[in-house]
Amino acid sequence: MHLISTVPLSLEVAHRIKVNEWGSGDVVYTCTRLLDFKSLGTPLAKSKTQFICSQCAATYPKWSGKCETCGAWNSLSEQAATDDTPKGLGAKKGRRVTFVGLQGKEKQPPRRKSNIEEFDRVLGGGFVAGSAVLVGGEPGIGKSTILLQAAANLSKGGRVAYISGEESVDQLRLRASRLDLQKYPVELAAATNVRDIVTTLDENPPDIAIIDSIQTMYVDSLDSAPGTVAQVRTSAQELIRMAKRKGFPIILVGHVTKEGQIAGPRVLEHMVDTVLYFEGDRSHQFRILRAVKNRFGATDEIGVFEMSDLGLTEVSNPSALFLSDRDQEVSGSAVFAGMEGTRPMLLEVQALVSPSTLATPRRAVVGLDSSRLAMIMAVIETRCGVAIGANDVYLNVAVGLRVTEPAADLAVAAALLSSLSDIAVPRGNIYFGEVGLSGEVRAVSHAEGRLKEAAKLGFKNAIIPKNRGKAKIGAKGITTNQLGHIQDLAQMFDNEDGT
Repeated sequence: MHLISTVPLSLEVAHRIKVNEWGSGDVVYTCTRLLDFKSLGTPLAKSKTQFICSQCAATYPKWSGKCETCGAWNSLSEQAATDDTPKGLGAKKGRRVTFVGLQGKEKQPPRRKSNIEEFDRVLGGGFVAGSAVLVGGEPGIGKSTILLQAAANLSKGGRVAYISGEESVDQLRLRASRLDLQKYPVELAAATNVRDIVTTLDENPPDIAIIDSIQTMYVDSLDSAPGTVAQVRTSAQELIRMAKRKGFPIILVGHVTKEGQIAGPRVLEHMVDTVLYFEGDRSHQFRILRAVKNRFGATDEIGVFEMSDLGLTEVSNPSALFLSDRDQEVSGSAVFAGMEGTRPMLLEVQALVSPSTLATPRRAVVGLDSSRLAMIMAVIETRCGVAIGANDVYLNVAVGLRVTEPAADLAVAAALLSSLSDIAVPRGNIYFGEVGLSGEVRAVSHAEGRLKEAAKLGFKNAIIPKNRGKAKIGAKGITTNQLGHIQDLAQMFDNEDGT
């Protein structure tokens, strides 16, 4: 006999079924128990999180040390995931886009100048109406100082709004008093809510607005904290959109990471029109304002400032200031005629080559790429037969400026050979030229501008690459000594006078 005990099933309450069997022999009793989980309550949903790269804004479901999209390390930060899924355009049609030609009849408004020539130079002549400028730099380098000085000058011809999310109004007034700027009609405010800022500026648009800094701003419709990728991107987008709609320039101050890049998503630099970096060593008094992106002017343009008790003062002739400490001829010092944007600039390259007591000789480089120094040393040792690799080598670009162009190769080689032979470079000599791996000295651009700047400062002789073109290279008041191979430079330091 096989008896089965069953319970009627109800689809409305049956979410899970648990079956227990017991009995012996031919009799088996089966009990079917219905569990109604609706009566027990709904379990708490686990909060969903995602990890977003601060460099490229790529999203990942779990943390990883390296972003696979851009290759950045330790750039993933945890944020709450949104439930919104991207939707398509659907069947609704949009408005037709109107195309126009390159030529237009609209008269462009004049640029708004800050009356700080070095600052306006980097901008390309001043602020463009409706433009967005992003200024980045290390803490304490002088970002807020130069912007407060620019705001004071701009307030003479228009209304300037300075909104700070890091300092209170009293702190801003204290800084203005220290810089002797308290008499200028700059409008100050301390706020971080983007909705409040946009509402205020939309109702009464200023002639120029300064936001210090974008990492402290937040949009109240997002759950993430200020400074995260979503907050920085959304805050910048809302502020830039409002500024372009009203037609006034806006300046955003950006924090930088320990690598020196502006913190936040990389898309932030794509959203703005101009990106400026404040550079310089805080142990030196000089500061460099460099443009790495400019839709309305030249890129790689720089402005030179000097830190003083009254803030940042502009340096109109940086070459003369950088070379002011060269009082006497010493070995290991050569003057490089470089170019920073459209400006020629003379810098002193210092080298010290000394016998090493270590198994691995030391290499200390300041202001130049260390791999570039290693290449120049290898070319000198291989192509010129000069033993230099077993020595300790120290290289420094004076005044804390960093040189990136390969035209400095010839000046670096001259400083190394001068220090190794203990023969001083004549004070009237300048050097510029690129050194190839085969030892040839290659021509560089803007040779005429370099020579004219050197002649203006009293230099008499220029050691430059050989002119392989038809145009004659030279400048009034300076003679040129053209080299075709680095061996020609090494032979100069076999003489007692270094010429």
